[in-house]
Parts: sequence; C-alpha cells; structure tokens
Amino acid sequence: WLKQSQRFGATSQPLAVLSDPTMRVLACTTLFQLSLAARSDADKNRPVTKVINLLKDMVKQLEKEAEEDEEVYNKVACWCQTNDKDKTRSIADAEDRINKLVNKIEEETASSSRLNTEIKNLEVEVEKN
Repeated sequence: WLKQSQRFGATSQPLAVLSDPTMRVLACTTLFQLSLAARSDADKNRPVTKVINLLKDMVKQLEKEAEEDEEVYNKVACWCQTNDKDKTRSIADAEDRINKLVNKIEEETASSSRLNTEIKNLEVEVEKN
C-alpha cells in the first residue's frame, strides 16, 4: 500500500496517501462503514430501541396467543352449541314429564276422593245392616 502510494509521488506521511483519488474513496468508504457500525451498536443500546424491540416481541407473542385463543374458542363454541341442544331437549322432556305427572296427580287425587267417599258410604251401609 505504501509502495503504491510512493509510486504516485506521495510521501510516506499518512495524509499524503489521501492525495490519490482511489485511496481517498477507500478511506471515505471505510470511515463511513465504521461510523455505520458504531451507530448501529449505539442504536442497539438506546432505550428507545430496546422498547421498540420489546413491543415487537409483544406483538409476536400476542399473535401467537390469539391463534391459541381462537382454537380454544372454536372448541368451546362447538361444545356450547352441542350442550345447548342437549339441554334444550332435556328441558323440554322434563317439562313434558312434569305436565304428565301433574295430570296424573290430579287424576289420582280425584280417584282418592271418590274412593274415600265410597268408603264412607259403605261404612254407613255396614252400620245400618
């Protein structure tokens, strides 16, 4: 590198190397890359960058949890629909049975009253005889 710069008439001083246009571009490019590297390191350590990264991680986590919640919701919704149909049918059957039992109680109460009346009449007849 030094021999090449001396060939173009530069001295051995470092600033003299910058008189060559190719070397100047190379030096500028290197400085630019170093400044970008330093800046990206500095950006990684900035509190705002940390917060942004935390928020990005939270978004990923929320999306994952949303997918899991959707699966659970679908299972529960299916169970609710099935359970609702079964319970509605069971309630209708129980109400029908209640109505039948109420009618049966009324019939048996009437029969009991009739039989009690017959028993009293027969007791009166037995006393007469």
